[in-house]
Amino acid sequence: MPTASPSPYTLAVDCGGGGIKASVLDASGTLHAPAVRVPTPYPLPPERLVDTIADIAGQLPPADRVTVGMPGMIRHGVVVATPHYVTRSGPHTRVEPELVDAWAGCDIRAAFERRLGVPALVLNDAEVHGAGVVSGSGVELVLTLGTGLGSALFDGGRLAPHLEWSHAPIHRGTTYDEYIGQIQRARLGDAMWSRRVRRMIDGLRPVFRWDRLYLGGGNSRAITATSLARLGDDVVIVPNQAGITGGVRAWALSTD
Repeated sequence: MPTASPSPYTLAVDCGGGGIKASVLDASGTLHAPAVRVPTPYPLPPERLVDTIADIAGQLPPADRVTVGMPGMIRHGVVVATPHYVTRSGPHTRVEPELVDAWAGCDIRAAFERRLGVPALVLNDAEVHGAGVVSGSGVELVLTLGTGLGSALFDGGRLAPHLEWSHAPIHRGTTYDEYIGQIQRARLGDAMWSRRVRRMIDGLRPVFRWDRLYLGGGNSRAITATSLARLGDDVVIVPNQAGITGGVRAWALSTD
């Protein structure tokens, strides 16, 4: 019996505020090489991000296409806004106006395709993460807990337009990003921070009425067992590795 072809091979890149991680996966989503991780360099105009990922690609096996997940609002491969890469030296540092101008309206997908010579798919990082975990049935919300809050919404396995509602105020002008981001987790400790996460989720239930909520990102593992038990059976913690493995499935789930 013939076996399924392992191609196309996908270079999957997960771009965060503190690090950029990538690997090459076969068509089944299996890593074809160990992941390579480098610190996110700052300041980071678009061309430096492209150069950084090209350097990582040079350390990995050849790929037929590339998926890049990065923070911010990306529409059809064009950056509307990105929160971290417009700063002088990373999250929560000074915003540089020239970087804001450089990123706004940047066709970053075209830039990757020119440099890497393969088709590219560029999405919000939470969307790629979600592609790696959703079942494809019903309304599924993905939240990533890290430097801030990322989100992606799927309906029947199809990716909905991205919303940066994490920038909306939740309490006395504090945004969702600021309310449950890494700074607050470090300040409050895991127990109090976990209660904040639970209050946030309880407040979102009547807004989204999801069939399943997935919690990912590096800080999802810090949610205490007590808070997790109170979230209900429709809330699931998923591996942070989905930011890489979702790079294959994103091609089938994305509307781009």
